[in-house]
Amino acid sequence: MGNLNYALIVAAGRGKRMKSDIPKQYMNINGKPIIYYTLKAYSNCHDIDAIVLVVSPDDKEYVTKEIIEKYNIKKVTAVVPGGKERYNSVLNGLKAIKDCNIVLIHDGARPFISSHIIKDGIRYAEKYGCSACGIQPKDTIKVVNSDRISEKTLDRSKLVAIQTPQCFKYDIILKCHEKLRQEEGIATDDTMVAEKYGHEVFIYDGDYRNIKITTPEDLKIGEIMVQDFLYE
Repeated sequence: MGNLNYALIVAAGRGKRMKSDIPKQYMNINGKPIIYYTLKAYSNCHDIDAIVLVVSPDDKEYVTKEIIEKYNIKKVTAVVPGGKERYNSVLNGLKAIKDCNIVLIHDGARPFISSHIIKDGIRYAEKYGCSACGIQPKDTIKVVNSDRISEKTLDRSKLVAIQTPQCFKYDIILKCHEKLRQEEGIATDDTMVAEKYGHEVFIYDGDYRNIKITTPEDLKIGEIMVQDFLYE
């Protein structure tokens, strides 16, 4: 096990729900790309020693010159090409990490991440091995059948909407992702990968402001929210 705490920022997606030719992570909020704010938040956190960024192979030169160098984000140690699916991209990023203790895996299009959420993730990952932040849904959640008929109502007190960062002891999550690739398995997020191979994940309190920019409506919300965050 290493000594450093890494942020692994996954930004290789194309963002089809945004209905734009520009990948959502490069769209502007208040004059700067969304990914800038994500990187800056982690770079500003004293508990993070280094950042590995995963992007589409076609975007590597653009991100390096127009974001990392332009905005002087010093903690980025590697820009890694992504894979076909998100879990492929994560493994590519994990393999670029060296001397790591805790790794925090975070969505590139989730820019409103606070330092206390980052610090809590590190603390709980050190204690439990695996942790992730999440929030209780505000709305009633229904289960519907194939005809869109409501079958039952779930107990909100037992439900959590998982956000990122998802935080792990590096050795644990690397081995889990390597097993997933060997078995040609699939996973929608990294907590699912850890759970698949027998690891319990501690869920700590997230933040309702920690939204993922996914739709045009989210961009409008982001323009308002960015005023409350200090990135400089």
